[in-house]
Amino acid sequence: MATPEAGSLPGGRAVRFPVVDPATGETFDEAPDQQAGELDGVVARAEQAWYGWRADPAARTAALRGAAGAVETAGDELARLLTREQGKPLAESYAEVARTAARLRYFADLAPRNRRIDDGRPVRSEIRWRSLGPVAAIVPWNFPLQLAAAKFAPALAAGNSVVLKPSPLTPLATRLLGSVLATALPEDVLTVVTGREPLGARLASHPGIRHVTFTGSVPTGRAVTAAAASLARVTLELGGNDAAVLLDDVDVGRIADRLFWAAFRNCGQVCMAVKRVYVPARLHAEVVEALAQCAKSVAVGPGLDPGTRLGPVNNAQQLARVEQLTQGALADGARAASGGHRLNGPGYFFAPTILTDVPPCSAVVTEEQFGPVLPVLPYRSLDEAVDAANGTGFGLGGSVWGTDLDRAEAVADRLECGTAWINHHAELSLAQPFTGVKDSGVGVAGGPWGLYGNLRPFVVHRPREA
Repeated sequence: MATPEAGSLPGGRAVRFPVVDPATGETFDEAPDQQAGELDGVVARAEQAWYGWRADPAARTAALRGAAGAVETAGDELARLLTREQGKPLAESYAEVARTAARLRYFADLAPRNRRIDDGRPVRSEIRWRSLGPVAAIVPWNFPLQLAAAKFAPALAAGNSVVLKPSPLTPLATRLLGSVLATALPEDVLTVVTGREPLGARLASHPGIRHVTFTGSVPTGRAVTAAAASLARVTLELGGNDAAVLLDDVDVGRIADRLFWAAFRNCGQVCMAVKRVYVPARLHAEVVEALAQCAKSVAVGPGLDPGTRLGPVNNAQQLARVEQLTQGALADGARAASGGHRLNGPGYFFAPTILTDVPPCSAVVTEEQFGPVLPVLPYRSLDEAVDAANGTGFGLGGSVWGTDLDRAEAVADRLECGTAWINHHAELSLAQPFTGVKDSGVGVAGGPWGLYGNLRPFVVHRPREA
């Protein structure tokens, strides 16, 4: 008898939900709306697959390398579908697919190291590492493939199985990615489930899940933590409100374009994008003008158009939030040096916006706007700038921009965040840890730390030979 499609009701009638192209605002496809009750079977199969997957590290390495190659082979199809549902320019989608393959390849060759402890006792103690079991990976809509790989690549390399749930706003490229990976991985080692809530909450709270890894908003992260099964490990990356601090020796002409794209890549929908800029008062007008010129000259349009550099906001709800924050700042006395409004026509387009004269207490400064809007604020003293940079509940990243690198590094060391950059921003190596402080997250992703976050220590004591 044929098995009903995921998301089916009794009697085999499939339940599906619409997927919207943010460049048009129109539905262009549908995805299966998996029902929460179907997760019992999914998680049970993931657990059965885990037993074989964890047992053969050499086979895991070979499979993950094969998976990386399969992603690269399917790169064109993945990138185009990603742009269609997410909105980002096609070049950025290609880069995201490449990063997905690179992360698989990186973790394929990473293995935990056993360690012996010599503490003078007549026993030999060795720390070994064991996988956890089925892992739930819950992924947002801004980087569906890259953030999925950031979760499933280390989890799989560690010997776990994974149930992956993308955002219902961007399910299609992830479903395609799951089909591509299925050509290289054993059955049920990685399962993609798509659907609307309460699917994510049910997955996070499922008693068969041993690790919940989530990227998204602070309120949803708190809900995931509360919902997670009592013995499950939880890793959260909850966004940021990254500040860029410009020093008084900065060369504005040299850094303006880099600073602009550190804020506006992916239409500003990047957790570790620059979202506030603090500038010495005497340079403030020059920086505002330089960034406004970048904003006015950038090509905005559908991601599939070859000339587009900045695509639409991903969804109507986020567009409304960006507009609300911008209008609130303008009502508070801010001025738009560029943009400040939606663009006419179909789709979820907002003009790239540089705000000046923004009150420091405005929500566009204190909250994460997650869109193509950047407030630029003057400061009188460096202590004032550092205090302001550290003055929100977020602590994901930050950057310092200046000519004297030693001085810039000393200022960067004062930032309360997980990663600080000097003269650039939001660039990460696969080999480095990625973490936040305060409300920006719990746990560590990336590099060996990401691998060990998906393992538990197992200690063996053995008497020393006589």
